Amino acid sequence: MPAELRLIPCLADNYAVLLHDPATEATAVVDAPEVAPILAALDREGWNLTHILVTHHHTDHIAGVLALKERFGATVIGPKAERETIPGLDFAVVDGDPVAVGSLVGRVLETPGHTKGHIVFLFEDERLLFSGDTLFVMGCGRPFECDPPVLWESLLRLRALPDDILVYCGHEYTLSNARFALSVDPDNEGLVARLAEVEAVRAANRPTLPTTIGAEKETNPFLRADDPALAERLGLGGATPGAVFTELRSLKNSFRG
Repeated sequence: MPAELRLIPCLADNYAVLLHDPATEATAVVDAPEVAPILAALDREGWNLTHILVTHHHTDHIAGVLALKERFGATVIGPKAERETIPGLDFAVVDGDPVAVGSLVGRVLETPGHTKGHIVFLFEDERLLFSGDTLFVMGCGRPFECDPPVLWESLLRLRALPDDILVYCGHEYTLSNARFALSVDPDNEGLVARLAEVEAVRAANRPTLPTTIGAEKETNPFLRADDPALAERLGLGGATPGAVFTELRSLKNSFRG
């Protein structure tokens, strides 16, 4: 039986995701920004929370961890590099470690940049990637704890994944991201069309997730820092991809749109 997923809006613009294995009734939540919406989703589905998968230590991703663990006895899995800052951590994982939610078996990819210890969860058989704040729809996280080229190298790992992998990220930043992407890549016809779709989806107050690796390769400028045409457009012809990525991230930080 295929995995079941439920996307849960939390706080102002966060998402948590429930990953349910019908074969064993195991259920994981990926990140726990706040308790009430997650409890409401579990109650609607009649699911019991067995696992909490944590991508990184920022408060808007872990605020609900301890309360959910206490209520359900759920196993908390998160990055070893951030074990001192994630409450209730049972298993500290590193790159390549397997993560099982019932019969659903994924693996950990270390993607430092947004934080030094950030990880993502890849369930290849289910064609699912839970990218936290590393990769967003048409965007990426801010490199708070690493230099920007470190995040670029992490994004390259995700770009190398198969195009059909569905991506669930940690925030609804898509409309702003799409407008920024078009500002630096105005001749991208796919991006023009995608912005129109996103505007319609958000006007209806619907989520823009999931995306796919393939769609991001076509329309996410942060995955194209090694594209000479994009570098030229930014006035950085001949610059290293790391330098181009750094400039893109700086421009996005100051973008108002």
